[in-house]
Amino acid sequence: MEVSLVRADVSNAGEIHAMQIEAFRKLLEKYQDFDTSPASEGVEKVEARLKQDSTWFYFICLGEKKVGAVRVVDTKESGKNKRISPIFILPQFQGRGIAQEAIRLCEEAHGSGQWELDTILQEPGNCHLYEKMGYRRTGRMEVVNERLTLVFYQK
Repeated sequence: MEVSLVRADVSNAGEIHAMQIEAFRKLLEKYQDFDTSPASEGVEKVEARLKQDSTWFYFICLGEKKVGAVRVVDTKESGKNKRISPIFILPQFQGRGIAQEAIRLCEEAHGSGQWELDTILQEPGNCHLYEKMGYRRTGRMEVVNERLTLVFYQK
């Protein structure tokens, strides 16, 4: 399995947006988090992120096929954490270790220390992935609604 990251730019906003909706649709249906879910964001929000100086958006590729994407926020400032937000794999490619390899590649490209991210507490598979990758819970949690709580991690 050859996983790679390919840098995206603002011209890819529509493609990333469509993939993001597909990847997060089931979670949106399950948790009804319409104000926070990437599946309910407009393409303008993706475009705005792509234009940020501190944002690196990558397609996650399996061979030549785009199977997901990841956004890294890296201000390149000493003492500041880098952030993964969001990372997603299309449903038909989930469960194959692709996200794990993509995170490893992000850390290789941007430096292995001082990372943060958050995920859905009620999704044990997501929590397990990040913990397996060396991320530790910070103790901070944010209740989004009665179904969903975000849990925050650092590495």
